[in-house]
Amino acid sequence: MTEQDLIKFVKHSELFDYMVTRPLWHILPNWELTWDDNTDHFIPEEDSFAEKVNEMLDELIVTPITDNYHDNEDILAEHVQQNLNWNIIKVHGWWISCDYQDVINQGSFGDEEQKNLLSAAKGRIETAIKHGQSNFDDMEYGHQRILAMVLASILYQRSNDIV
Repeated sequence: MTEQDLIKFVKHSELFDYMVTRPLWHILPNWELTWDDNTDHFIPEEDSFAEKVNEMLDELIVTPITDNYHDNEDILAEHVQQNLNWNIIKVHGWWISCDYQDVINQGSFGDEEQKNLLSAAKGRIETAIKHGQSNFDDMEYGHQRILAMVLASILYQRSNDIV
């Protein structure tokens, strides 16, 4: 995935900010993001995650791709299983007995510098692009929902730097 692929994936998306930053409005109330075609970044605004989103996107460009982004998500689920004692088990590739988004979100608290979250996000974006979904809005809804939660979890984990 190139930098231009990632820019195309997020720019002028109708749903990106609604699904990624709106759930974090209680931290920074200005959740709507505005794209700047001149800089190919979101415009930083007061009480907004725009600057952190830009930093996260820049970081995604240099994040190495793993063979299977599910492996990164499994590490987070295993953290929940082992450290939070949630009664979850993986059966035929699926984590059973809990909402998958909750598992990944809670597992992110044990993810040093959000490395697994970033790798999972990059893998999900690259997979979407390979399947002809070149913009966040074009993604299949289930994968879109999980990607949005992964990106929101990264921002949440980094919100201490903001407030």
